[in-house]
Amino acid sequence: MRKLFLLLSLPILLTMTNCKPSENGDKKADVSPITKESITKVSNELIGKYGDSQKFRIERGVSQVALLWRNSDGTQADFEEFCNAQFVVEEAALDQLFSKLSYGYEMLNGYFILLSKELMRPLHLNWGPVTPIDELFGSYNAAAHLSEDLYTNKIAFITALNFPNYTLKEKSELGEKWSRKEWAYARMGDMFTSRVPANLIQNFSTVNTNSDTYISEYNIYLGYLLNDNNEKLFPEDLKLITHWGLRDELKSQYADKESGLVRQEMIYQVMKRIIDQTIPKDVINSNKYSWNPYKNTLVQDGKEITFESEPNTRYQHVLNQFKALTAIDAYTPSMPTYIQRKFEGEFELPVDEVEQLFTELVSSKEVRDLGKLISQRLGRDLRPFDIWYDGFKARSGIPAEKLEAITNKRFASAEAFEKELPNILTSLGWSKEKAKFIGDRVKVESSRGAGHAWGGEMRKDNALLRTRVPANGMNYKGFNIAMHEFGHNVEQTITLHDVDNYIMHGVPNTAFTEALAFVFQKRDLSVLGFKETNPDKEALETLDNLWSCYEIMGVSLVDINLWKWLYNNPNATAEQVKEATLTIAKDIWNKYYADVFGSKDEPILAIYSHMIDNPLYLSAYPIGHLIDFQLEKQFVGKSFANEVDRIYAQGRLVPQLWLKNGVGEPLSVKPILEASGKAIGTLSK
Repeated sequence: MRKLFLLLSLPILLTMTNCKPSENGDKKADVSPITKESITKVSNELIGKYGDSQKFRIERGVSQVALLWRNSDGTQADFEEFCNAQFVVEEAALDQLFSKLSYGYEMLNGYFILLSKELMRPLHLNWGPVTPIDELFGSYNAAAHLSEDLYTNKIAFITALNFPNYTLKEKSELGEKWSRKEWAYARMGDMFTSRVPANLIQNFSTVNTNSDTYISEYNIYLGYLLNDNNEKLFPEDLKLITHWGLRDELKSQYADKESGLVRQEMIYQVMKRIIDQTIPKDVINSNKYSWNPYKNTLVQDGKEITFESEPNTRYQHVLNQFKALTAIDAYTPSMPTYIQRKFEGEFELPVDEVEQLFTELVSSKEVRDLGKLISQRLGRDLRPFDIWYDGFKARSGIPAEKLEAITNKRFASAEAFEKELPNILTSLGWSKEKAKFIGDRVKVESSRGAGHAWGGEMRKDNALLRTRVPANGMNYKGFNIAMHEFGHNVEQTITLHDVDNYIMHGVPNTAFTEALAFVFQKRDLSVLGFKETNPDKEALETLDNLWSCYEIMGVSLVDINLWKWLYNNPNATAEQVKEATLTIAKDIWNKYYADVFGSKDEPILAIYSHMIDNPLYLSAYPIGHLIDFQLEKQFVGKSFANEVDRIYAQGRLVPQLWLKNGVGEPLSVKPILEASGKAIGTLSK
């Protein structure tokens, strides 16, 4: 499951670029009146006053303020007076300013996030049917005007003037020699580098929340599915969210050697109907009818009835997100696409480098050798849904009933799971004191949707773990997912409370929190008291990671290429977006998967719900898997808890420096490919 996208942080995420006011944007926009002559004049005045030692800070700070200044902020003379009055030189005074700004931003970010958590409760928790007023409150972004307010009262300008913004290239080249203070100052310089109108921020908040609600309510009643013999293959009460629940049910069927394959085939048929939107709209989140997903027929009281398909709603949400985000493009001209802002600005990894990384792995010989090994282990040719093959996990040999009995009893409710959090941490090596500290700062709630982890943005707030908990207690699949989310919560707590200053809190990008979530998820059986005795454990875990990378990298390439297509076709309809998605998914499949699976034109890579409700987030998962593998190498022979604390206390460095300091090597697919080659040899003997 993903770490929930923090809508209220959007003003900050959108400003992580170094740009100038758009000359091609809205003609009515309030643009900067500051001339180059004025910038030179005030810069020279300040350099003359404070000396060449301050030249870099002065020139960059003054230029940055000039780019952000609007007619509504004052005249050119007002700008010059502001720079002269507000530039801070003395180290002690600059430290004091930094501390006061940090505290103020913590309070603002923290309370706005807390407010959003509360307003979204009716959407995220099982509080009955979602009503229109719930959606209005949930999509309301109380912080939409925050950024503009901070410009109006000049706090944003004071920040930009005194804390220079560095490009990603500069951070990467200079950052290794920076002190922690210099890093913190640089991160403060990321705060205000563009100026996005509040109405555009609010619009995206509304659109994104609507998409998230659509996905959270997209359940399929598997107990009402029919095969061609009018037989039902699943328990009547089995209701699963797409895609996560369907995927996890498909994974669980590998344990059933007799009937598992036919159930997997049925789930795949459902997925294909969702992707191409031929799914009857009346079977979404409803058990009113029985449905044959093969023939695509609806049955009520033994009779076939006519129906309407879902009217491309899935792809209309993609289009809505695209329009909301591209409306912001004109205000970030140095990163004029959401693709650039997501990768270079937020991930701090250029999209071309990410695509190259993914392509190297999905094209590798090791993946093809692994496909052959999986086929041998299954005793059949691979099917498209075998991208989710689950046979490299230790739990494959433990009866599902045994696992269910343990989790149902131990985690009978969300409250019971919350009480167990400190015990989970001590079982993984944390001291009782630290386990209690972390556990006390995580609150568990039973979710309406698949669940998520949502950290606090101030130390006064707690992290939320929202996960599905059925009335009869948490099932094993739910526990496995909850462990993933708890991994996020542990990261969120460590990186908020243990990082040396607030402005450095967090991780380089979301892939780094996904990595720890994967690490925790793999330790679920250990938490339940099962000791791993398999001598091939390391080889199995390596191949499980490689196959997971292979699956999700293809999905991510679809996501990236769809957004490239959207930018090339900005006036597309929802129908055209659907056709493009299908074409891209099949093209990626044919290029990197068809030779492994023996079938062409499969659309399965387009099933992921993240493509609908969290644009371009998907790349965080495969990057997270690579980081996960590098972390696990680092943990060998060391205290797991101590290493997690040490590594994640680095906070928000750039990705490659974080990895170099944490595990001693940069992000790469080479470690997993080299280890996989050896693991395949071990398991093939």
